[in-house]
Amino acid sequence: MLKSLDYRSITTIVALTVVVGLAVPVVSGAGTTPAAQRADSVVIASTDAGERDLTVTPTPVPDQGDFVAASAAPSPTATASSPKPTATGSSSSGSGTSTGTSTVTASPVPIYLPIAEESPTPTPTPTAGSCPAAISGTTPGAPSRTSPLGVAGTTSADLQSFAEKYNAIRVANCLPPVPFSNIRYDSCMEDRLFWMAEDPSTDPMSAWGHIGSKRSDGVPSVGCDGNLAGGTDNSGTTVAQKWWDSSGHRSSLYKPTYTGSTSGVCVLFAMTHGGVPNEPYSFTRAAARWTSC
Repeated sequence: MLKSLDYRSITTIVALTVVVGLAVPVVSGAGTTPAAQRADSVVIASTDAGERDLTVTPTPVPDQGDFVAASAAPSPTATASSPKPTATGSSSSGSGTSTGTSTVTASPVPIYLPIAEESPTPTPTPTAGSCPAAISGTTPGAPSRTSPLGVAGTTSADLQSFAEKYNAIRVANCLPPVPFSNIRYDSCMEDRLFWMAEDPSTDPMSAWGHIGSKRSDGVPSVGCDGNLAGGTDNSGTTVAQKWWDSSGHRSSLYKPTYTGSTSGVCVLFAMTHGGVPNEPYSFTRAAARWTSC
């Protein structure tokens, strides 16, 4: 009897053990995520015992570099599967607050846009024809007079060479040329040049100058004034260049700031060769002026 009871007791205990083993749930930490999978997770503190993991994928932010911040856009939201009274957390991508359904909204993350660089304005290129073209032509000529004391006066070649150089200088400096027919011989200025050349002094500078200069013999001045140039081996070409190279004469004779038409402009010119008592033909005196035709 004792043996039979012991056998039945043992059998009952074994059976109960199996039943109890089947009835107890397996506890395996099903609510956790391995550490390797939580590298980018926000850990939410809970009022329950233990911790729950709430995975939030942060919005990637590019390197700022040469960028500027634009308007911020909200980060994605994450919702926990089980209700929680409150939940707060923080990470490098932001922080959040969860109530009721444990919805967490991360702080806005700035969005960076590349700087838009404006293209530099190209340097303007002068267009063809922006400066006047050269012209050709023939002057009206000069009479080649001779003074009472034998000083040679202006030749047609003197006038033509002056006109060609004068207009070449104007065009080279983007100034409109003067019609060749408007570049003319002037007898009044030539009269004054004769008056200077007939001064009996051996000094070539005697009587030289504008109205008001005096001759060594006291003969009164005659003729008209103008821009003056002269010296050995000068021609219409060389005196035109001398007047351009002198700022005062350039303003007076070339009028670089003049913006009107040159059709009504006349440039007057005269030249003498030699002088009293012994100046050679190659020693010249010249005068020119800008006027209206």
